[in-house]
Amino acid sequence: MATANISYELPSLPEYSLQPLPPLLPWISDAYLALAMPIIGYWVVSMFFHLIDVYDLFPQYRLHTPAEVLKRNHVTRWEVFRDVIIQQIIQTIFGIAMDMLDEDAMTGKDDFNVAWYAQKIRIAQRAIPFILATVGLNPTALASKLSASQPMLAGAIAGGQYGGVVPAFQSWELLVAKALYWYGVPACQFLAGVLCVDTWEYFLHRIMHTNKWLYTTFHSRHHRLYVPYAYGALYNHPFEGFLLDTLGTGLAYLVTGMTVRQSIWFFTGSAIKTVDDHCGYALPFDPLQHITSNNAAYHDIHHQSWGIKTNFSQPFFTFWDKWCNTMWKGDSSSRYERARRTAQLKLDQEKETTATDASPETIAAAASEVDDAIRAQQISAPRITRKKASSISQSPSDNLKGLRNKVNESLHGRGANVLGLESRH
Repeated sequence: MATANISYELPSLPEYSLQPLPPLLPWISDAYLALAMPIIGYWVVSMFFHLIDVYDLFPQYRLHTPAEVLKRNHVTRWEVFRDVIIQQIIQTIFGIAMDMLDEDAMTGKDDFNVAWYAQKIRIAQRAIPFILATVGLNPTALASKLSASQPMLAGAIAGGQYGGVVPAFQSWELLVAKALYWYGVPACQFLAGVLCVDTWEYFLHRIMHTNKWLYTTFHSRHHRLYVPYAYGALYNHPFEGFLLDTLGTGLAYLVTGMTVRQSIWFFTGSAIKTVDDHCGYALPFDPLQHITSNNAAYHDIHHQSWGIKTNFSQPFFTFWDKWCNTMWKGDSSSRYERARRTAQLKLDQEKETTATDASPETIAAAASEVDDAIRAQQISAPRITRKKASSISQSPSDNLKGLRNKVNESLHGRGANVLGLESRH
């Protein structure tokens, strides 16, 4: 073959000298910024959703009614806030320890790295003549024909032979090399980090449910939130929080070889995505709700008693649920509707009995009667379509009014303080 005896000489790589990398912000190191930004992002996004809750801005997009938030969760907001702060303190201490083991970030090697990628692009061009010859084309003749009008294309077809006494990189080679170095490789590292976190959290999360001791000892705390809200995303047992979230993202950072500055984006993005998955809203204008199918509506099913053995994937993609057959496939709309109706009934009962002084025995008897009636209604009620949460939260169900009146009559005009006994149902 004509190209067999061609001598391929590569352009040389530039020399470089390393210097300490100055921080992005003069008053804080990049390592500490990587620890602070996920926490800042967590609370900024959480407060955004908290304000939506407080001012009831988008009730039509709620996954649960206010009555459910009040009556179905088994933990107070203060306890949630306290445990999230504890987890963030732990992850900060862990991050400081990791920073002590990391080498100081240096700069001055970027041009060398770009040239290194350009060299690899030049080496890859050596395969072009062989590929063309394999499909029946003559690379030498083709390169000669294009040399006048398309010199760079002719050089690539010739296997990276661009002429000249001293080999030099072509402008397109350097452009592609810069795109790879500054964007392509970081994007691949970020994607690899996402896959690493998803894999780590899926299998660890799943075993937290399949192993009774692990669930009872650690993971059951997170499931006290039957109705998740944004800043409860990291409400966990401290040990589980460290193992699942802190260690998982830390391993992804180490395995993918991210720089500290890359980790700022990765850690912050992971924290915000976790908050968004627990926000309790299916907002159509929220971009994080549409990037993947793993969103607030998807993860909320996992927090329900009927979906707790499904939808383990978090926080980014759902492919492990699909491949391992743990994705929820049933009808969820009627189940959500029954939970809303039950929570609203109990909230109405509490309002009716706020000013009464019914005895504990009378209240307990009435509560039992209400619960029995609710269970009977749930068993016999036909399947219904899911309605907007706002309409349910604003008015009680007509077919339950008779039940409340019956209970009130049994108490001689005094409502049963059902929620006084079952405020943590």
